Amino acid sequence: MKVYGDSISGNCYKIQLVCALLDIPYTWVPLNILKGEAQAPEFLEKTPNGKIPLLVLGDGRCLSESNAIVNFLAAGSALLPEDAFLLAKTQQWQFFEQYSHEPYIAVRRFIQLYQGLPETRKAEYESKKAGSEKALKVMEQQLAHTAFLVSDSPTVADISLFAYTHRAHEAGLTLTHYPNIQRWINSIEKLPNFRPMRPKG
Repeated sequence: MKVYGDSISGNCYKIQLVCALLDIPYTWVPLNILKGEAQAPEFLEKTPNGKIPLLVLGDGRCLSESNAIVNFLAAGSALLPEDAFLLAKTQQWQFFEQYSHEPYIAVRRFIQLYQGLPETRKAEYESKKAGSEKALKVMEQQLAHTAFLVSDSPTVADISLFAYTHRAHEAGLTLTHYPNIQRWINSIEKLPNFRPMRPKG
């Protein structure tokens, strides 16, 4: 099994973290998106969308979209609930991550961490702050009631949202006013086999 990705990408880190927690072996294939390596013809043959992460199974089948990959890898484990309602709640948080969280926090992080906050993107960067804070407030409210996002046990919903949330400082955001999120981050970092994100550089 191969995983194509960028080590400091939150979406790619989700895959690395699930593999670590579940002790799933894989080969990491690094791609530099800023150098256009995800648009190379040989990569586009595997995934016409030209995005990472990409999972390539031993038989050649390919799977893209980080949360789809995470759910595939976690199938049959405690990270992916079997109960229909809990599974739907897990997916609800994953959709939240993609539509209400990632477009704000991850985009701010990309502009700041990857691009160095260029003048041409400062207005866009600032415009993402309100949405970022709204997403954090939603998480903070939920985590006041449960240890993890779905219940008192971790699921792939937590993995999906942990990736960019715990690097919020790289998006110019502070978690000082979100004690429940801070406690949640600490709980995830204490899970057996936890793997930290590789620092930039």
